Amino acid sequence: MSTKLKVTIIASSLAILLFTIVGGFVNVRASSNDGAYRQLSVYSEVLSRIRLEYVEEPNIAGVTEGALHGLLESLDANSSYLSAAEYKRYKTMKSDGKADIGATVSKRFGYAAVVAVIPGGPADKAGVENSDIIESIEGRSTHEMSLAEIHGMLSGEIGSTITAAVVRPRRAEPEKIVITRDMVTIPPVSDKMLADNVGYIKVDAFPEGKSQEIAGKIRDLQKQGAKKLVLDLRNSASGAESEGVATANLFLDHGTITYLQGQKYPRQAFNADPTKDITKLPVAVLVNRGTAGPAEIVAAAILENARGDVVGDKTFGDGSVQKLIEMQDNSALILSVAKYYSPSGKAIQDAAVTPNVLVVDTAEDDGGLPDEDQQAAPGEKPGERKAEKPKSQQDDQLNKALEVLKNRESKG
Repeated sequence: MSTKLKVTIIASSLAILLFTIVGGFVNVRASSNDGAYRQLSVYSEVLSRIRLEYVEEPNIAGVTEGALHGLLESLDANSSYLSAAEYKRYKTMKSDGKADIGATVSKRFGYAAVVAVIPGGPADKAGVENSDIIESIEGRSTHEMSLAEIHGMLSGEIGSTITAAVVRPRRAEPEKIVITRDMVTIPPVSDKMLADNVGYIKVDAFPEGKSQEIAGKIRDLQKQGAKKLVLDLRNSASGAESEGVATANLFLDHGTITYLQGQKYPRQAFNADPTKDITKLPVAVLVNRGTAGPAEIVAAAILENARGDVVGDKTFGDGSVQKLIEMQDNSALILSVAKYYSPSGKAIQDAAVTPNVLVVDTAEDDGGLPDEDQQAAPGEKPGERKAEKPKSQQDDQLNKALEVLKNRESKG
């Protein structure tokens, strides 16, 4: 065995050992170091078998890099391994990227998936839709990229373009879409009065300061005579979790809104401050598969504190804190170190939020992003093109929310 190969195997083995000691490789506590060493032994044996018996002389460094990518991504979509070259490119993109495409992107089925598109943003203007699967970016398969890399590639200079191959549910061939990056402006909170004195508020995202904007809309609607409220959080998937906490507090005068916790991350609870509660009106929250992050915190807090009803589809499931760990060889780990939990103790990233009043969005029934374990309909091949149904012009979820509110008495 050459000296170079020995060094490669030792270095990669040490990287794996470091990760297992941190606690991500096995679900056992530090007291079971023997288990970590056994896993390292198996890894070393696999490397040896590959070197000795693979059909041709393998690129051990490439094999190890691939293993590390898979190892991190097997934890959750937000954890990533970046090789030295990838990390260098990632830092450059993060510093140079002044603009992006205006869409929340995660990973599903191993590929980049559009959770929600910001109305009026670059992706929206280019024709990107909620639930699109991005098969490739600039000719590179997103299956081979970590989420951190994907986010880095989507950002860039104002006016620069990016070409993505997009797959839509039940569409046989990917569609090439060119997106011009730009500064993304989050639409202001919209509001209106509906019949029967129901105030309606639509929130597209939760950037800093959005909770105060929502508070202003609530006060305005109450002055106009609103006796009940609908808070529409459908396709709201980005922003700061702190804004989700602050928005939930507008409706709650007591109780737990959410809490953060991780293996080495002490529990941090966010409880309702009674001085920040501004309305006692009955409320129904609208959610769908494009609802994620801060919006899920709001929905879970209102539902599990019995403050109101949540109507619509099961949400996306996203809510965690990441830590960047630089390695000695100039590679890096982006590791989820804590998750946001609902008041009842459900990890939002794992369980999402299931409405107490389930209503399928008929407008997205053929195009919504399914769960990863969802199968094709009986007699239908995966990816098979299906005759498109005419989209319903009525909003069944909103209508159901209004029906639910009719059964609740206004508390003034």
